[in-house]
Amino acid sequence: MADRGASAPSLPDDWPAHPEHPILALNRMGTFDWDLDTGLFHMDAQAYEVFDLTPEEFDGRPEGLALRVPPLESSRLDAVVSQAIKDGSENYGTYFRIRRRDGGPRWTHTQGYIRRDATGRPRRVVGIVRDATKELEDSEARSLRDAQGQALRRQTDVVQVITAALAHARSVQDVIDALKDAHGIPNLGATSLVMGLVEAGRIRLVAEGPVGSFVPGTRITRVEEPYPMGEVVQTLSPRFIESPDEFAERYPILWPHITGLHITSAAYLPLIAQARPIGAMGLLYNDRLGFSSEERAVLVAIGSSIAQSLQRAMLYEQEKDLAQGLQQAMLPRTIPSVRGADVAVRYRSASAGGSLGRDIGGDWYDLIPLPGGRVGAVIGDVQGHDTHAAAVMGQLRIVLRAYAAEGHTPATVMARASVFLDELDTDRFATCLYAEADLATGVVQVVRAGHIDPLVRAADGSCRRIPVEGGLPLGLSAEFDSLDYPVSTLELDPGETMLLCTDGLVEQPGTDLGVGIRALTEQVEQGPEDVRGLADRLIAVAEERGGDDDVALLLLRRRGPDTAQAVGRLQQHVASGDPEALALARHMIRAAVRAWGAGDRADEIELITNALMHTEGSAIVTLRVLTGSDRRLRVEVEDSSSALPRRRDAGEDGVSGRGLLLVDQIADAWGVEARGGGKAVWCEFRMPQKPDGD
Repeated sequence: MADRGASAPSLPDDWPAHPEHPILALNRMGTFDWDLDTGLFHMDAQAYEVFDLTPEEFDGRPEGLALRVPPLESSRLDAVVSQAIKDGSENYGTYFRIRRRDGGPRWTHTQGYIRRDATGRPRRVVGIVRDATKELEDSEARSLRDAQGQALRRQTDVVQVITAALAHARSVQDVIDALKDAHGIPNLGATSLVMGLVEAGRIRLVAEGPVGSFVPGTRITRVEEPYPMGEVVQTLSPRFIESPDEFAERYPILWPHITGLHITSAAYLPLIAQARPIGAMGLLYNDRLGFSSEERAVLVAIGSSIAQSLQRAMLYEQEKDLAQGLQQAMLPRTIPSVRGADVAVRYRSASAGGSLGRDIGGDWYDLIPLPGGRVGAVIGDVQGHDTHAAAVMGQLRIVLRAYAAEGHTPATVMARASVFLDELDTDRFATCLYAEADLATGVVQVVRAGHIDPLVRAADGSCRRIPVEGGLPLGLSAEFDSLDYPVSTLELDPGETMLLCTDGLVEQPGTDLGVGIRALTEQVEQGPEDVRGLADRLIAVAEERGGDDDVALLLLRRRGPDTAQAVGRLQQHVASGDPEALALARHMIRAAVRAWGAGDRADEIELITNALMHTEGSAIVTLRVLTGSDRRLRVEVEDSSSALPRRRDAGEDGVSGRGLLLVDQIADAWGVEARGGGKAVWCEFRMPQKPDGD
C-alpha cells in the first residue's frame, strides 16, 4: 500500500490507540494504528499473526506489508482507503487476500476508523484485521445468510419507520393512522389491522380492519371472552396463529365471521406499557403460513413501540381534555347580550405540537355590562402555557371585572389589576387591553398594559390599526401611585367593528409583529361583515397556520344609528381633582350631544356640564334623552355632598356658586334633588324632534 504519511515532529500522545487486547485476541482480531502524518503503522501481536509476519520482518511502514499483500490487492485496498478519506467518511471496511508464509491464500477482513482534526483533515486510521477465510469458504451458505440478513434489515427498517411515525402521534387515531399508512403495517405484509383498548375489564375496539370486516358483538367484549385479543391481554404473551385450521380450532366463535377475509395466519400482540396491558393488536395475513423466529421478534418489538405510543397518546388526550376543561371554566361561560351592539368571542388553544399539559394558556376575553348602557371589553394574556397561567388568568379576570363594575375609571381599573397581580406573589405578568364603550355615543375609552393595539373595521370594510398609548404589563409594580395607564379615546361610528385579540392571532414564525398585524388587517377587510362569521374566518386562518400560542378574540360591532339613538343615555364617573377624567367627560359629552341630534347646542351643554362638575368631591355625570311631548336632553351631576347649592349675584365675595348663574341663563330648566347621602343638580335642554321615520 502506498505511504500516505507526511513528516511530523512527533507522534500523538495516545499512539498507538490499540495495544494488545485479550478480548480482541480471543476473537482472533488484531488491531492497528496508522499515523498519517509520520507514516508509522503499528500492529499488535494478533495482527502480526493475521498477516503471518514476525515483528522482525516488518519495518513499521505500510509498504512493509507488501511481503504478504499482493500488488493487485494492495492497490485495491489503497483505493478503498483513499476514497473513504476523500469522501469524508468516518470508516471503511473490505475483504482482501494475503499470501501466507507457505504460499497459500488467506482471506482477510479489515475495518478502519478515520480520525480527523478540528479542520476535518485526516490524521490517523485506527482499525482491526481478522482472518475471514472460514466465513467465506462456503459461498452458498454465505449467500443464504446475506439474504436472511437483508430480510431482517428490511424488517428492522420497517420497525424504525413505524416507530418514527408513531413519535408524532398525539391521539389514538393518530396511532391507528400511522399504522395503516403505506409505510406502516402494510410493509410487513399484513392485510389488515385490528386494535382494542382495555377499559375497566373490557376491550373496546378502536380499529376494525378492512371495510366490512366488523364482527357483530365485538365492539366491546369482556377480557375473559374467548377472543384472541382477550387471551393476549390476560396472558401478556403474543399469540401467533399459523394456519386457517389453527384459527378455526382455537377461536370457533370468531372464525365463521372472518372466513370471507381468507385469512391464512395472524399475529395478536398484547400492548403493554409500564407492566400493565393497555390494549391488544391483531395483524391478519392472507398470503403466508407461519412466522420465523426473526419475524416474531420484529412483531414483538413493533408491539412494544405501539404500546408506548398509545400510552403517550392516551395521556396526551387526557391532559388535553383536562386543560381545555380548565380553560373553559376560567373563561366566561356566557357573553351577555349588549343593546346596540353585535358581539362575537372566540378562543383557540395552542396547536398539539407542544408537550403534555401545554395546550392551556393564559389568554382570556371578557365583556362587562356597566351602568348607563356602557360595556367594558377586555382582552388579555397571562405569561406562560400551563395550568398555573390559567389559574392566574381566572383570578385576574374576576378582579378586573369587579373593579370595572365598581365604577372606577379605565386607568384605575388597570392599575388596581396590576397591583393585585403583583400581590399574588407569582412569577407571572400579563398583558391586557381594556376598552369601555358607550354605545349610545360611540365613545370608547381604551387603556393598554403592554398589549397589542386594537383594530377598527369601518362600515365600508376598510380596517385600520388604532395606536393606543400604553403602560407596563400587569404585575410588574406594587406601587399604585407609580402606575401610569394613559387613556385614549376613539369614536366607534354606527356599523364599525372594534377587534381585540391576543398576539397568537398575529404572530407568525420568522416575521415581526408589524407584519402579522398587517396580515390580520387584510384578513379583516376580506372577511364577512357579520361579526360571528368574521370571528370564525379569523380563527380558521389561525388553525391553518398552526402555532404554539393560544388565541383569544373579541369583536364588538356598533349597530346602526337608529338603535344607538334609542339608547339615549350616558354616564361617567369623574374623580376629584382628576383633570384627565374631566377632559374625557367633556369629550364624551360633546360626542353624545352630536350623536343625539343636538349638535347646535353642544357648546352650551358642554359649558354648563363643565360648570356643574366643579364639585368638592367626585361626581357622577349622567346624560340622557327624555321623550314625551317634546324631546329634551337632561344633564345630571350627582355628588356625595348634602349641602344644596345656591345662586350668588356677581357683587358678592367669592366665586363659589357662580356656575348656577350660567345654568339659569342657558338651560331651559334646572333644579336640585336630594339623593340619599348626597344631591344631584340637573338641567334640561330642548332638542329638535326626530324626522318622521327615524
